Amino acid sequence: MQSLLQITSAQVLTKGRQTFESLEFTWRPGQQWAIIGNSGAELTAFIETIRGNSVVSKGGIIRPFAKEYTQGKTEAGEINSFRDLIAYVSQRYEIRNKSNQQNFYFQQRFNSSESEETATVREYLEEVKAKVAGPWTMEKVSALLQLEHLLDKSVLLLSNGETRRLALGLGLMRQPEIYLMDQPMTGLDVKSRAEFGNVLKAIISEGVHVLLTTSANEIPEGITHVAKLGDGGIKETWLAADFHLTARREQKLAYEWELLDSLLPKNPEENTEVIRLENINIKYGDKQILKNFNWEVRSAERWLLKGANGSGKSTLISLLIGENPQAYSQNFWLFGRKRGTGESIWDVKRPTGFVAPELSRFFPANQTCRKVILSGFFDTMGLFKKVTEEQETLAKSWMKLFHLESVANIPINRLSLENQRWTLLARAVIKQPKLLILDEASQGMDEFQRRLFKDTVQQMCVRSAITLIYVSHYAEDVPEAVEKVMELN
Repeated sequence: MQSLLQITSAQVLTKGRQTFESLEFTWRPGQQWAIIGNSGAELTAFIETIRGNSVVSKGGIIRPFAKEYTQGKTEAGEINSFRDLIAYVSQRYEIRNKSNQQNFYFQQRFNSSESEETATVREYLEEVKAKVAGPWTMEKVSALLQLEHLLDKSVLLLSNGETRRLALGLGLMRQPEIYLMDQPMTGLDVKSRAEFGNVLKAIISEGVHVLLTTSANEIPEGITHVAKLGDGGIKETWLAADFHLTARREQKLAYEWELLDSLLPKNPEENTEVIRLENINIKYGDKQILKNFNWEVRSAERWLLKGANGSGKSTLISLLIGENPQAYSQNFWLFGRKRGTGESIWDVKRPTGFVAPELSRFFPANQTCRKVILSGFFDTMGLFKKVTEEQETLAKSWMKLFHLESVANIPINRLSLENQRWTLLARAVIKQPKLLILDEASQGMDEFQRRLFKDTVQQMCVRSAITLIYVSHYAEDVPEAVEKVMELN
C-alpha cells in the first residue's frame, strides 16, 4: 500500500540537539494517529520532523502525499512546497494586532478599549489564504467549532479554550490534506474535550488525515492508531481498538523538599481575610460576565476555581491580580483593603503570585529563564532593575529545585513548554506571596510533568500556610490540599 509519509532510520536534530537516533514511522492512507510519550519536547519534535522543521542528519523522510501536487505546480512554474497541504496547530498560538505586530501587553486583554486594535474572529478566519481548494468555509468551520457567536468578538477577549478552538479553525481554513495537532485538547473544558472526538470525525470525513500528540488517557474518537515515543524513536504501536493505558513511567515524583522548606513563607496571620467580593458586576459592552457575584477567601484556604470556557474565570482572576480596570467601581477587598482607596497597582500585586501559561508570550525576547524568575520580585514582565545578592541567591535556589540551572541563560521563548511552566512558577513564588493563583499552570506539560507539578503544589500547601486558588479543567491535576470549590456558570 502506498504511504502518505515515511521516515526511515532517521537521526533527527532539533535546535542543534539530537532528539531521535533511529526514527522509523510509516503513515498509510486511512490511518489517523495519536502519538503519546513521556516527553512533551519529544512529542513536539516528532511533529516538527514531519513538518520539515528538524534536521535529518542520517536516514530520510519522504512525503508521497504531496508528490502529485508539487510536480504539477513545478511543471506550471509556480512556487510550491509540501507544506501547502499541511495545517498545524501548535501550543504556542499567537495573537497579532491589525498592524500584524504582536506587541500586546498582558493587561490589555482585560481593557475593552484596547481590543479595537485586534482583529475579530471573523477577520482572523478571513485572512487565511489557502494554497489549494477545499471544503472548509467560514460558516462550516464556525459551526463545527462553535465559533458562530464569537465571530465579531476581538480575539484578545477570547478565553483560553476559545482561542484554542479558533486555532483549530484557522488550520481547517488552509484546506489541509494532513492536519498536525500538538496537544489539541489542552485548554479545553470537560465538555469541549468530550466533544472533540466528534469534531475530529467530522474533519476526517472530509478526507483529512490527522496526527496529534496527546496523553495516554486522552485518545479521542476517530483515531485509528497509537504510537508511543521513547528512547530516541517509536517504542511501540497499537491499533486504537487494542490500545490500553500503558504503565506509567516509573520515576520518583519528588524534588528536594527540604530545600522547598527554606523558600516558602512562614508565620502567616491567622484566619485573616484575603479576598472579599460583594455583588460584583462586570460587563464588556452588552455582555454580562459576572453578575451579583459574591466570594470570600480566608488565609490558608485552598480553592478550586472551575467553570466552562467563557464562564468568566479569566475575568475574575484579572480582578484578583489587579489587572481589570473595572475593579475600582466594585465592592471588592484584597487583604482587608478595599480597592480604590489609594493603593497602587504594586501594592495589589506584591502579596500575590500568579501563573498562567500565556504569560510567557509577553516577556521581551531578551528575557532569560533567570531574568524571568527574578522579575517576580518586581511584578514586571521582565527584569529591568539591578538585583541584590540575596535575590540572586533565591533565584538560584528555585532554579536548583526545579532543575532549571542548565537553561538559566536561555530566553524564555526558546525554553521547552515544561521549563516555561516551571520558570513561571518560580517567578510567582520567589517573593513568598500570601496568595498564589495558578490558572491552568501545568498546561502543555506531558503526563509525568503534570503529576510532578501537582505534587509540587501539594508540597507547597503541606509545608506552608499559603492561600491557593487553583484553576484546572482536569480533576486529576488538582492537588489533594484543595478542599473548597467555586464553580462559575
